[in-house]
Amino acid sequence: FSPSGYEIKKNSSIADCIVYLPLDTRSNVTKFIKLAHPSLAIFVKYEFWPNYLFELKKSKIPTLLISGLFREKQAFFKPYGSFMRKALESFNHFFVQDLNSKELLKTIGLNNTTISGDTRFDRVSHQIEQNNTLGFMDVFTNGSLCIVCGSTWPEDEDILLDSINNAKEEVKFVIAPHKMDALALIAFRDKINIPSIAYSEIFSQSNALEKEKLIEAKVLCIDTIGLLTKIYSYGDIAYVGGAAGTSGLHNILEPATFGVPIVIGPYFEKFPEAKRLQQLAGLYSVKSRAECTEVLGKLIGDPSFRSKTGMISGHFINNNTG
Repeated sequence: FSPSGYEIKKNSSIADCIVYLPLDTRSNVTKFIKLAHPSLAIFVKYEFWPNYLFELKKSKIPTLLISGLFREKQAFFKPYGSFMRKALESFNHFFVQDLNSKELLKTIGLNNTTISGDTRFDRVSHQIEQNNTLGFMDVFTNGSLCIVCGSTWPEDEDILLDSINNAKEEVKFVIAPHKMDALALIAFRDKINIPSIAYSEIFSQSNALEKEKLIEAKVLCIDTIGLLTKIYSYGDIAYVGGAAGTSGLHNILEPATFGVPIVIGPYFEKFPEAKRLQQLAGLYSVKSRAECTEVLGKLIGDPSFRSKTGMISGHFINNNTG
C-alpha cells in the first residue's frame, strides 16, 4: 500500500505479480479480488481492511493474519467497535505475537488463534548471512566509528543535531530519512556545521566514486531507498527514527540483528519489541538533544559499554527467532 514497501519489493523474484493494493472501497475490492482470484490471502500485523475481509469471506477464500498484535485501546475492544469486530470474524486464523493478543481476541469470542511470535525476527536474523558489502560505505567509514540514523523524521533529526555538530573528529554519521524529501534534506544539511554529502553526490559524471569527498565528509545523507538494511551492518550504534514524533517507531530489529546498541525517541508505547529490548538494556530512549548527546556520548566514549549493549541487541534477535 505504501511506496516504502512497494519500491523495495517490486522486483522480487518470489512473486509472479507485485502491485499496489487498491484503496479499500467496495468497487475496488470486488474488481481486485475477481482479477487476483487468490487461493489464500495473508495480512500482516495491523492490516485490517474491512471491505477486503468481507469480500474474501463472501468468496470463501481462506484468510490469515500473521504477526498479529492487538492492544486494548483498539476499536475492536470498544463498545463502538462492532463493525471492526465483524471484519475480524472474516479471518480463518490469527497467528499472533504474544499472549496478550490471544487473550484480547478471546474477550470478543475469537479463539482461532496461535501464538507464533513476530516474523520480523526470522527475517532480520537471515540478513547477517547475506552479502552486506557496500563499496561507498567502506570508503566513507574508513575505520571511523559510525552512527547510522535510519528512517528518521524531522523530529528525530532535531534531537540528533547537537550530537552531530559536536561529534568527535573520529565519529561519522549516516542519515537515512524515512521520506525522500529533497527540500527537507537541504534544510537539515544547512543546520549541520560539519562536512556533509548526499548519496546522489558521491558519484562523478562517469559514475566513478568520489572517494576524497566521501572520506572528508562526516555526515552521509542517503537520498535514495533500498540501502538502509545493508548500511546498518556498518553501524557501531544505531538511532532508529519515528519515535520522536507521531509517525510511529520504525524497525529496531534490522540494526539489532547486527549486534549494535539502539537509540530511539520517547514515544514507543505501541511497540512491544522496543519495550522488551529497553528492559534488557539493549535500547535507550531519549526525549531531547541533551539526553541524546548524553547517551550517544557514553556509547561513543565507552567501548566496553557499547559492546555489551550491542551484544544484548544481538542476543535479543537470536532468542526470538523460530
